[in-house]
This record gives sequence, C-alpha cells and structure tokens, in this order.
Amino acid sequence: MDGLSTTFAALADPTRRAILARLAQGPLHVGALVEPFPISGPAISRHLRVLQQAGLIERETSAQWRICRLHGPGLRAAHDWFEQYRMFWEQSLDRLAELLESPPAPGDTASRKRRAAVPAKSPRRRRSRPS
Repeated sequence: MDGLSTTFAALADPTRRAILARLAQGPLHVGALVEPFPISGPAISRHLRVLQQAGLIERETSAQWRICRLHGPGLRAAHDWFEQYRMFWEQSLDRLAELLESPPAPGDTASRKRRAAVPAKSPRRRRSRPS
C-alpha cells in the first residue's frame, strides 16, 4: 500500500482520529492517552503502532515513559492531497456564487419557469379509523 493510502487507512478509525486530536495539544505519554478511551492498553498500543507506521506520530522512550507526538510530514502528505481538491471546490463555489448573485439577463424567463413548475405541497388529510 502506498504512503497516502496507509495514512488514510489510519485516519479511517475514529479512535485513532481522537488520539491525533489529543496529540495536537502536545506530546503525551501512553498512559495519558489511554485514560479517556474505554479500551485496553494493548488496544491503544495497536492503534499507536498503526499511526506510527502511517507516519502520523512519533514515539520515543524517556526513562519509563513512552512519549507520543504528532509527526508533521505524515500529516503534510494528507493535507497536500486535500489541498488540490479544496482549491477545486472553492473555485466551483465562487463560480456558483457569481451565477446566483448576477442579475438575470433581460428576457430570461427560465428561472421563473422553474419556480412555477415546482408544485406547492398540500397538507395531507388524515383518514379516520373505524372504531
């Protein structure tokens, strides 16, 4: 699997995304990462291994503490991939806004026809049930 696919596979899990959100506030030791999750320490360790293999976090040992922190380059690859699509959608939305904000051309009756073609909703009648 290529690096970008590995990154998105790691990000697909909500627990791993929550771990990354906690690490975005600063480095934490594994014990602090386990606290808010209703899963075992070994399960957290497996999640951390997936995140590390995807290049999203770094782990180091300092005395008895295993410290985890975000790893920028792994996140940068995903950001760069999304960035090209963000620019596409912004340009598309800008064009749509221009279209919607521009006054209708003289003689343009298409928008009026579309509004007239949409039927108004009528209230539904309730049937009375026999007792």
